[in-house]
Amino acid sequence: MSKQQDTSKLWGGRFNEPTDSFVQRFTASVTFDQRMAAQDITGSLAHAQMLCNVGVLSAAELAQIQDGLATVQQEIDDGSFQWSIELEDVHMNIEARLTELIGTTGKKLHTGRSRNDQVATDIRLYLRQAIDRIASELGRLQTGTITLAAANTETIMPGFTHLQTAQPVSFGHHLLAWNEMLERDYGRLMDCRARMNQSPLGAAALAGTTYPVDRAQTAAALGFDRPTENSLDSVSDRDFAIEFCSFAALLLTHLSRMSEELVIWTSAQFNFIELPDRFCTGSSIMPQKKNPDVPELVRGKVGRVNGHLISLLTLMKSQPLAYNKDNQEDKEPLFDTVDTVLDCLRAFADMVPAIKPRVDRMRDAARSGFSTATDLADYLVRQGLPFRDAHEVVGKAVAHGVETGLDLAEMDLATLQGFHAGITEDVYEVLTLEGSVSARDHLGGTAPRQVAAAAQRALAALQSR
Repeated sequence: MSKQQDTSKLWGGRFNEPTDSFVQRFTASVTFDQRMAAQDITGSLAHAQMLCNVGVLSAAELAQIQDGLATVQQEIDDGSFQWSIELEDVHMNIEARLTELIGTTGKKLHTGRSRNDQVATDIRLYLRQAIDRIASELGRLQTGTITLAAANTETIMPGFTHLQTAQPVSFGHHLLAWNEMLERDYGRLMDCRARMNQSPLGAAALAGTTYPVDRAQTAAALGFDRPTENSLDSVSDRDFAIEFCSFAALLLTHLSRMSEELVIWTSAQFNFIELPDRFCTGSSIMPQKKNPDVPELVRGKVGRVNGHLISLLTLMKSQPLAYNKDNQEDKEPLFDTVDTVLDCLRAFADMVPAIKPRVDRMRDAARSGFSTATDLADYLVRQGLPFRDAHEVVGKAVAHGVETGLDLAEMDLATLQGFHAGITEDVYEVLTLEGSVSARDHLGGTAPRQVAAAAQRALAALQSR
């Protein structure tokens, strides 16, 4: 391996030979951590202001640093900033450029901090902003889901267990089940944000600093709830990133389940819904195809996010306190998880409100498969028959229906009375699809009025955030 001749490192005083060129590339993180440049500058501005307030920097030096960092931010924004692998990471690239711009004063910015607490702060600032964007997209998806549910409280479809027809349900009720999953995901996301929102700045390398830093001041300036309590833990743990990836894995699991249902529902065999063409693609050889590529791809993304969660768990499992270079490996899985979650939520938030239910097809499917069999059993129980006996009676009626091709509601009264003499004309009120769903008129049930009320509560909960 060739030797790198450039020895202009910000930490190079201890070393007698330059870093090997391969090692330099291998250990550098600037190619991916530069996405935290805005957070790094924000943290540096708060740190500089605090250093001035406690007397470490003069007002003139603070003004120089502020002007210099503003120039650096502008260069990054307009694309003229020159990123250097030789300077390893986003922090040293920005500090080196600041020093070029304002001279010796730029070297004073790092007083009272380390890259260890600096990167821990940057990641939290970055992830906090990402969480807020994700929460917004999640809310947009929930709004679309609830609105579609509210418009379909009386749209009847078959409910399934084991993907076999079980009982008729409202399509709106099914959509609100999706929202319940998403609502729990939102709660987990907010829990993660609350635990993460503590400032490591001032923990320095691992033990704190001898300078009279005011950690409460920088925490407040950066929007944190408080400073972290322990300097060792502050710089060494990434449990907040793991917790976020855990949230993401659960969210993507839920989106994957929804995707699977959308794929099934759009198939010719089900044909329950129609997705707009803009969310589908065609086949290069079969002109009739309309493939639900968006839900299929979202369904596949869960494996990617699960992998990132396992990666971070494995990364942290054997690290001694405090900071270790291993933690450089935390960023790429975290960044990709953020990107994947945002993309999947955007796709779903755009797509779900555009779903068009095929009402007649759903209703026809609900009529097949003896979906009101449980209603007949409940009817017999109300006549005084023990449930297990009612179950057997209805089972025989279903067997007859299988043989004759008749649904329970299509059998005449005499036929039904042949299975139990207590059946009377009023049985047809419970054997209709509308009668079945309306009978489940309790909190959490599929009765249309309950679904409408649940949708109103869900929208109110969204609006109160």
